[in-house]
Formats: sequence, C-alpha cells, structure tokens
Amino acid sequence: MTANLDRKGTFKVEYLQKIEQDVQERWERDKIYEEDAPTEPRKSVDEKFFTTFPFPYMNGRLHLGHTFSLSKCEFAVRYQRLKGKRVLFPFGFHCTGMPIKACADKLTREMESYGFPPKFPSDEPQTPTEIVNDLVIKDKSKGKKSKAVAKAGSAKYQWQIMQSLGLADDEIKLFANSLHWLDHFPPLAVKDLLSIGMHVDWRRTFITTDANPFFDSFVRWQFLRLRDKAKIKYGKRYTVFSPRDNQPCMDHDRSTGEGVGPQEYTLIKMKLLEPYPNKLRGLTGQPVFLVAATLRPETMYGQTNCWLHPDIRYAVFLTVDKEVFVCTERSARNMAYQGFTPDDGVLEVMFYVTGQEMMGCGLQAPNSPNPIIYTLPMLSIKEDKGTGVVTSVPSDSPDDYAALMDLKKKPPFRQKYGVTDEMVLPFSPIPIIDVPDFGTLSAVTVYDKLKIQSQNDKEKLQEAKELVYLKSFYDGVLTVGKYSGKKVQDIK
Repeated sequence: MTANLDRKGTFKVEYLQKIEQDVQERWERDKIYEEDAPTEPRKSVDEKFFTTFPFPYMNGRLHLGHTFSLSKCEFAVRYQRLKGKRVLFPFGFHCTGMPIKACADKLTREMESYGFPPKFPSDEPQTPTEIVNDLVIKDKSKGKKSKAVAKAGSAKYQWQIMQSLGLADDEIKLFANSLHWLDHFPPLAVKDLLSIGMHVDWRRTFITTDANPFFDSFVRWQFLRLRDKAKIKYGKRYTVFSPRDNQPCMDHDRSTGEGVGPQEYTLIKMKLLEPYPNKLRGLTGQPVFLVAATLRPETMYGQTNCWLHPDIRYAVFLTVDKEVFVCTERSARNMAYQGFTPDDGVLEVMFYVTGQEMMGCGLQAPNSPNPIIYTLPMLSIKEDKGTGVVTSVPSDSPDDYAALMDLKKKPPFRQKYGVTDEMVLPFSPIPIIDVPDFGTLSAVTVYDKLKIQSQNDKEKLQEAKELVYLKSFYDGVLTVGKYSGKKVQDIK
C-alpha cells in the first residue's frame, strides 16, 4: 500500500477521496447524525447538545466562507457526539427578504427591455467617480463593496450573473419567478454540504418564507407572543426604502450604497409672499411654502436669503395639512412615505416650476430677523441632495457667503437672473454663533483669510468648510435666541 501511495499523478488524492466517500456513506447508512426526541426524562442537565448556523441566503451557491464558518459548528457537533451526548444539528436556508425578489424583478425587466435571450448594449459600464464635497466622517471599517456587488463580480446585468453560475438562457428565464429560487438553490446547498460530510440531521432542514407553513407559523407565534407581552408594536421606522420593490432595502441588499443610512433633516418652511409669480398665480390665497432641508437648524437665526437653482424643475404638491410645498420631486417622494401626503407613499404633483420662474420671490423665513428675504440663484445646488431649496446663512456658511458676495459684486450676474438690487444689496451676514479664533462671522473671517474670490473657488471653499463647520459645531456658542450662551453641540 505504501508503494501505491507513492505513485505519481492523482492516485493519492483519489485514494483519500475514496476513503472520504466510503466513510460518508457509512455515516448515511448508520444515520449517526439523526437524533430523535428522547422517550425518557432527562437524567442530567448536560446530556444534550444543540447547535445551529445562521441561515445562508439562497440567491446563489454556497462559497468557501460558509465552509470556514460551518467548520466551527461541525467540530463542536462531532466532539460532543464523541462524548456521548445527544447532539442535534438542524439546518435552515434563508429565502425571505429583498435580494431574491429584487433579482427576479431585474430578470423580468431585462427581458422586457432587451428581449429573450437578452441582447445587452455593447458599451462598457462606467464606474462613476465619487466627488466628496461634504464633511462626513467615514467609517473605515466598512467594506467598499456590498455583498451584492461581490457576488456580481464584473457582471453588469443580473442575466450575466446567472450565466456566470453556469445556467443556460432557457433556465435563467425561470428565475424571473421568485419561487423558482427556492426550488433551485437549497437542494444544491444540501448537495454541497453533504459532499463535505456535514453532521446535519437533514430530516430537520427547512426554508424560510410562507412557502414553508411550519416555519412561517413558528415566526408568527414568536411575534404574536412578543406583541401580547408589549415587547414589540407595529409602526414605522426610518430606513432606506425601495419604492420599486415596495420594501426596505437593507445594507447588503444593495448593488451600491452599502453603509448609507437615513439622514435626518430639519425641514424649514419658508412662506411664499403674495403676489405669487406667474407660474404659481393660480394658488393665490393658498399657503405656499418653499421647503428647505437643513442639518443645522440652530443657524436659522442668520437667514438672509433662499437659494434656488435656476434650471432645476421643482415639484408643487399638496400636503396632508392642505399646505402647498415646493421642492424637488425626489424629496417630495421621500416625504410621501413619511406622512406628508394624504395617501401614504402616493405623490400627486400639481405641476412643476423651474427655479428661474420663482427667482426674486419674497419669502417669510422662520427665526430670521429679516421680515422678508428673497429667492436668489445658486448654481451648485444638487437635485439629488436635500430638497433643492437651500436656506442661506452667510455668517456661518462659506458657500453662502461666497455666493452672496458674487451677486453683490457682479451686477450682470444679478441682471441675468432677473434679481434686483434691493433683493441683494441690503442684506449682510448676521452674527449668531461665536466661534473661537473666528469670531461671530466665521464664514466671513475664513473667506477673507483664504482670499476666496468667488463661489467657483471650489478647493478653497472646501478648505473653508473644513475649518469652520466642525469647530462651529463643537466649540461654537450661540449668541441669539432662547439658547443664547450655550454651546451648539449641547443644544443640538
């Protein structure tokens, strides 16, 4: 036998694999990993041992990471069984949640858009460049790719991902039915686990979802008991939500945006003063508000104007309180899921209006010492951030001060957007926060210190924000309002 083991080629591997196969067949024949319920009372507190493993998700095949983690359960099970204990190791497969439904829907959309089998565009997918303009503390422990991206590899379309699993086109189309995933991947997982000799009682394997009435009843029972004991209640919570799939979109379910969570803003309602501009003239007599989203509500004492992007199309919609809001359609849709509209999740846009069509309108801003402020143009506003309506506090925002100075120093700029002198020239920064080293007009101080010339000095403005924002928040002391004399971070 020793001579045979020394032979070259694959004989040694095949010999060891044959031993493995024979032993696994013996385990299967003797049912050593099956454990029935005891027929007699327990004699000692440690005569039984139970282990389980987090249900692997069934939107693909198992991988080496599962094997590594499962080995810990496997070693414990075999060790405890050798000690003579009654050992139980059931196994479940996770089939609930968004990933399977999202993948099935993607396949449906790809067939609708590109036919069957799909003929995808030949252009190479472009990786967007991330431009960081905001001061956000990054969590370096977070991975750069989500699990969805890791599984996708270089594939751009869901169909291509399925092809990478060795599936033919005729079979891939079946996966457009989300239930087909439940029939396809769990048996393959069992086959793979059997191949490594897992000591699982396969009589006790199951899938989640209501396709399994027993597990579904078990979960229902748990939640009903918790509800009866007032441990849980039905309600809403803030989360990243997919309107297309009509359910929350958890971190690892996303192809992009892992680590992104809900961002809480304070909504600032700036009342539009009559006479309304022509596009809004039909709303005369109704309360109309331009709504801005801010992370710094304590700075509202320093509002001097409101910024709009001339080219952005803003949505006009009626709220549940019979007020008319004006903001980007994206932010209006978010509000529809937060109780702002008569029907939850339903946004009915009355009409659209561009920023230019509202330029120079008079507003009444809460907490501002100015009885009236005006809408002015800012070209750096992004449609996918906040509400597209930006309240201006030039005393503490370098961007706001730079934009205001541009309008003051450049009459042609004002004329281009139909802004008159009285809408700009009388307004100056209002001191509201005393910041160590920068005084009560921190944005103005840093603007002058860095010799910023205009709102186009992007790099200098970014540096200015880095100098001002964090110091203002952590060390700044409010000098106005009922919290005057207190640190900003304490009143936040």
